[in-house]
Amino acid sequence: MPSLDTPTSRRSHARRMLHVLTSPYFRYRHAKFLHALRVGFAMLATFALTSGINLPHGVWATVTLLVVIGGLQHHGNIRKKAAERALGTLLGASFGLSLIVVQTVIGSLMLTFLLMSTIAGACAYHAIGKAGYVALLTAITMVIVAGHGDLPLDVGLWRTANVLIGIVIALSFSFVLPLYATYWWRYLLADNMRECARLYAAIIEGKPIDPDELTQRFLVMSRRLVQSRSLMESVAKEIDVPVAALDEVQRLHRSILAALEMLATSGPLGEHMAPDEKAACTAEERAVRQTLLLMARALRFGRVGLLHAAAYTLDVKPGMESAPPDPDAHGMHWLAMRLAEQVNRLRLRLIEIERHWNIEGGQPFFR
Repeated sequence: MPSLDTPTSRRSHARRMLHVLTSPYFRYRHAKFLHALRVGFAMLATFALTSGINLPHGVWATVTLLVVIGGLQHHGNIRKKAAERALGTLLGASFGLSLIVVQTVIGSLMLTFLLMSTIAGACAYHAIGKAGYVALLTAITMVIVAGHGDLPLDVGLWRTANVLIGIVIALSFSFVLPLYATYWWRYLLADNMRECARLYAAIIEGKPIDPDELTQRFLVMSRRLVQSRSLMESVAKEIDVPVAALDEVQRLHRSILAALEMLATSGPLGEHMAPDEKAACTAEERAVRQTLLLMARALRFGRVGLLHAAAYTLDVKPGMESAPPDPDAHGMHWLAMRLAEQVNRLRLRLIEIERHWNIEGGQPFFR
């Protein structure tokens, strides 16, 4: 029997492993671990460079690396952060070298301390605001370069050089297996849609749900909702979609969770209906679970055809809003119809911006 461990099989296995390791979903699930590896390898590169050429004061390149790359950044903010880092570093180095010159010429430590404290106070003032990152990095770089203002000028210049080296290495490694906010946003929304489908199925089937478990499940979904909100600015930059369009998706996302929570905390849907109302529980309402699942799969795998298939599940045509809830409906039946309407509206909003967020369909970043 021929061995299965052939060069061809090994290459095939290696390709599969590489595909898994570089897939967006793998990066999403293991973002912290991959970031830890990225920082670790960046540290090794810094050690190799500064020690290999015996660079004086090379430790400050390592310190700068940790300051710059320590916070996990999505790709949509990398260009902005790169500019802020460069500006903050140049300002801080300029202040630090200037303080060294002042100390060398005047020789008054008290004056140097006063000037350094004034600059630090000004940086702290601006650190609470839009320019906070630039201000913070300016103050840190100033102290790295100048120390307490009593360092020789050549030491300040070497530290400035090391700071710049640390920034270059940090920025280089920040592009290794980057985490796109668009994928994170999609997967968070997909996870919530899948969980909503499970809860809605339990509600319409009359299955009892433990109150503590229900609270915990909605707490998890609320956290995902908040996380997706924090990603919107980065997503808008990555896929060139107005923030207002993403905000509408966020609003519908929130409305679905709110309506589902009201249904879930009020008990099984059938208990609140008269026999004729149970019969009127429309196919559209019962199809909500399937539509939620189709949206989750479309967001997870980029298979946009599933969003259009959901239109037939809900018995509505693509591009049309579902009809508003029947004003004659009452109580839980009305709320279930309202939920169906919100689910369909979310489906339509996703279709409208599909050519942007569906990266698997070939849309590039940063067009």
